[in-house]
Amino acid sequence: MATTALIDTKTVERRRLRFNSLSEVIAEAERLAAAEKAGKVTRLGNWTTGQIFNHLASWANYPYDGYPSQLGNPPWFIKLFLKFQKNKFINGGMPQGIHIPRVTGGTVGTEPMGVDEGLEKLRASLTRLEAGPPSIPNPIFGAISHHEWKNINMRHAELHLGYLKPG
Repeated sequence: MATTALIDTKTVERRRLRFNSLSEVIAEAERLAAAEKAGKVTRLGNWTTGQIFNHLASWANYPYDGYPSQLGNPPWFIKLFLKFQKNKFINGGMPQGIHIPRVTGGTVGTEPMGVDEGLEKLRASLTRLEAGPPSIPNPIFGAISHHEWKNINMRHAELHLGYLKPG
């Protein structure tokens, strides 16, 4: 059985997206789900459309429900370094191809999921976020505002939805 080579997500040319609201994220996810069902999505990364929706929804839910134990507590020097990057992550964008050290697969929340189930999970998580801020501090930045939580999730969605190209 042949194995498929993984795409280097650090260097691949992905779509550049910019969301100004969580409803724009949901609208783009709905558009991608429809394109996927029509067989008109090109994957520019390694995850399926459902996996991407699941990943985005999972990370939006962690500050409400708790972070997975395999993420651990980032070392102080990582937190210190990334605190200087806070504005960039929240308002500018997230870098592509980053892996969390000592986490299998480089991140969490990537379990396979169907498009419809993933879309529903993403819708629910972003609706929850729109309704009110989470209570668990960000593991890197600490306590952040509701506006900043929404922005982080929009930047995260720009990154990952950019690896899907509707055709």
